[in-house]
Amino acid sequence: MQTIEKFDFSGKKAFVRVDFNVPLDENFRITDDTRIRAALPTLKKILSDGGSPIIASHLGRPKKNPDAKFSLKHILSHVSELLGVDVKFAPDCANEDAATMAAGLKSGEALLLENLRFYAEEEGKPRDLADDASDDEKTTAKKAVKERQKEFVKKLASYADCYVNDAFGTAHRAHASTALIADCFDADNKMFGYLMEKEVDAVQKVMSDINRPFTAIMGGSKVSSKIEIIENLLTKVDNLIIAGGMTYTFIKALGGKTGNSICEDDKLDLALELLDKAKKNGVHIVLAVDVKMADSFSNDAKTGFVKVDEIPDGWEGLDIGPETEKVFAEVIKLSKTILWNGPAGVFEFENFTHGTRSVGEAVVDATKDGAFSLVGGGDSVAAVNKFGIADKVSYVSTGGGALLEAIEGRSLPGIAAIRGY
Repeated sequence: MQTIEKFDFSGKKAFVRVDFNVPLDENFRITDDTRIRAALPTLKKILSDGGSPIIASHLGRPKKNPDAKFSLKHILSHVSELLGVDVKFAPDCANEDAATMAAGLKSGEALLLENLRFYAEEEGKPRDLADDASDDEKTTAKKAVKERQKEFVKKLASYADCYVNDAFGTAHRAHASTALIADCFDADNKMFGYLMEKEVDAVQKVMSDINRPFTAIMGGSKVSSKIEIIENLLTKVDNLIIAGGMTYTFIKALGGKTGNSICEDDKLDLALELLDKAKKNGVHIVLAVDVKMADSFSNDAKTGFVKVDEIPDGWEGLDIGPETEKVFAEVIKLSKTILWNGPAGVFEFENFTHGTRSVGEAVVDATKDGAFSLVGGGDSVAAVNKFGIADKVSYVSTGGGALLEAIEGRSLPGIAAIRGY
């Protein structure tokens, strides 16, 4: 498989799929440019070799084609500033003007294409269907957009001599620019960017190249959203720490009192099945033993500490308690491979941050002792950034859905398209 480090981009135009889906404020100013900065090593490598990157991304989820508020023109000046070159801009990603601009690029020049999702062909889904459209109309519309998608892919591919995918955050989507376009280039002219390489290596290390004990920390509010992840992990981990809101579904299934805590009553049998499967697989399930409860879902609520299975009516668990912090930390600190996805409590409220912070500190301590720690998922990433420990764990993934699907054991289209399998 071709690698970006060995590839010589001199005199070549490279179609680079990045993830510049950055947050903008009401004045269209970037509020967090992490994703742009993450792609800089790839783009700068192409430029320094004497190549010309054609930068392609989506921004938001436009419902119509196009929508000015989702224009990548809003980020053009910042991309230019960070790259150190005056990046050109194609106001349409797939018309003749874009093709002409791409063809005219000189060595060391860069072009940013307009939002790929201004074309329904990028996602391969029709957008102009009426709410009351019949099944036949839906089928016809889907076939039509799929046919147009083929031409859309060819158009994008025609701009470049090679293809670089550096957008792990969209690797789980079989979209035109993330997977389908790769088929237009032979194996020697398609590759991962530096960021994508790091993401793929990190997932590979935590899911396949395992140093034991392997501990996964799964947070989040619902068991239903993590079923496939948990089931896959039960074939791989030594310890599975259940944290966050899903705790209370397990506790209630075991006969505990959970008060007004978030709970999926229709998933109690499932929780018991997962506990049974863990036992059969020799996996140590670690649940909270005490919680910080509140009399309302508010930062200013009255609070108290109680055993996790003795939460009174009218109260709800919003964070783990001090005894649970110790239990979780003991398991984490003895681990050599750690996967952390999801907070231990409602860390967005300052009065309920302590548990998640304690988990983060334990992960940092284990990392210092030689463990490999991968943190992923929006809330976990937000937590390590909030607590200033992102640079103290082994790797923080930029991919939300992509990382979760990789943990579930699924093949990601954006990765398979480069690897060829």
